Amino acid sequence: MNVNLNYTFHREDEKYFFTNIMPAYTGLDSFKLLSDEHVTDLNADYIHPLKYGRFEGGVKFRRRYIPTNMQFKPGLHSPLDTSAGGWANYGEIIPAAYGLFVFENRNLEIEAGMRIEYVDLRYEVNPQHNTYKSDGYHYIQPFPNVRLSYLINDQHKLSLFYNRRVDRPNEVDIRIFPKYDDAEIIKVGNPELRPQFTNTFELGYKTNWDDGFLYPAIYHKRMDATITRIASVVNGSNLIYNVFQNAGKSYTSGIEISMTQRLTEWTSFNVNLNGYQNIIHPFTVVNKYPEESIYTAPRQEMLSWNAKFNTLFQLPHLTEVQLTAIYLAPDIIPQGKIYARFSIDLGVKKKLGKNEFFLNATDVANTLRIKRDITGTDFQYTSTDYLETQVIRIGYSYKF
Repeated sequence: MNVNLNYTFHREDEKYFFTNIMPAYTGLDSFKLLSDEHVTDLNADYIHPLKYGRFEGGVKFRRRYIPTNMQFKPGLHSPLDTSAGGWANYGEIIPAAYGLFVFENRNLEIEAGMRIEYVDLRYEVNPQHNTYKSDGYHYIQPFPNVRLSYLINDQHKLSLFYNRRVDRPNEVDIRIFPKYDDAEIIKVGNPELRPQFTNTFELGYKTNWDDGFLYPAIYHKRMDATITRIASVVNGSNLIYNVFQNAGKSYTSGIEISMTQRLTEWTSFNVNLNGYQNIIHPFTVVNKYPEESIYTAPRQEMLSWNAKFNTLFQLPHLTEVQLTAIYLAPDIIPQGKIYARFSIDLGVKKKLGKNEFFLNATDVANTLRIKRDITGTDFQYTSTDYLETQVIRIGYSYKF
């Protein structure tokens, strides 16, 4: 049995400034955010070997506490909503237990498990906040996992897979304070946001040969309470408010093909192709900040695809070079469309005895842009996010 106890602390200390330049005046606005995250994890895991497999079980406990304080300092004729500042405390307790049974013989593999999770989330809000009040949720939910594999022979294997998972809102997703990253598009969390649940089904067939394999699969994903941002405007304002919401049901069904092949003694590649149909059901949400507004979306449907190519070069003198390229075709999102995205990553690793040097570069061509078309009630806009994706890391490790 393994027992682990871990505590982490992270502080978010941010200051934002922007200058509001108008023909008749110039306003200097600023706001300060201080958020401390305390996370405690306790895990106990047990593995018991069996004649034809094994049994795994365990319990997990997590506690997160995040007190946050936001202060606004408005300038002349400021657009800042100073009454939306103050404090908010995020508290989360998650005890869980799981069990997993694995059976293996010459032709059959069975993996069946279940995780039972209890979540108690509380979000305490400054009573003077002009829109939101304290909120939270709790639930007990099962999350099954089943995998069946039948080995036809040494080169061919058939697999069937199912699982259920949860995507819980992060603290920033329910954070009540408006964020003025953009002068006209204000991002706000929603303390009424609830978890998103996803059921995934997959049927795959793997073919092996001496220097590689091919794995085609068909899959279907069903999302309930899909988490997304919904944009709205209020009377008498040119500002657009992006608020996190649960946008009902969405579905993704497609075909995915993975292939790995060694070309020579010093080079190999892996390619992944994924084509799918994305469906978002009609939904209606109520944005409460800064004033109540209702948005109703029609059904959306689109065929899309993505591709990932990875190649590895094993050069002389224990040097490895890895190149990865990713392309995502245009796709739909609740309330709009997201444009194509493309990026290239590069990695180099060099061994000298027990010494290892490496260099990693993400988005080396600086091409990864997230562009969206959003259509709301009586408005439409196009936005492009320029994220800090171009990062270079240099490292060293020594093996004793």
